[in-house]
Amino acid sequence: MSGLDAADAATLAMAAREAARTAYAPYSRFHVGAALLFADGAVVAAANVENASYGLSLCAEANAVAKAMGEGRRGGLLAVAIAGGRPDRAGSPAFGPDPVMPCGRCRQMLHEIAALGGTDPAVIGVAAGGLTQVALSALLPHAFGPANLV
Repeated sequence: MSGLDAADAATLAMAAREAARTAYAPYSRFHVGAALLFADGAVVAAANVENASYGLSLCAEANAVAKAMGEGRRGGLLAVAIAGGRPDRAGSPAFGPDPVMPCGRCRQMLHEIAALGGTDPAVIGVAAGGLTQVALSALLPHAFGPANLV
């Protein structure tokens, strides 16, 4: 992972924060936004969508990956930023002191789209006090992916 410079990481984090504002989270009241940055400069962002049948709920990262794949993106993933928090009185997510990182399922989904392009994207967790950046391979070591099916 080459990592993103501070300005690019901040821009991607802002896209994740903005996406979190569109979350549909009436059950957990925890709004999450994810923003994916691709090598061509495109940013694909999405929010979590909950369902009364909890198992049908979709994470922001999964929605962003599905959106990117639906647009024909295969590989080229450089970074993903995730922002989450409970809404304040104005209805905007209030981001906490700890960064939000992808769940295990989403780590696997991010690995799959990254593996298609041979990248190890930076994962940026957004917190009220700043950003935490780590390589996806550090969050999901020894990941199973397309190369394992050969």
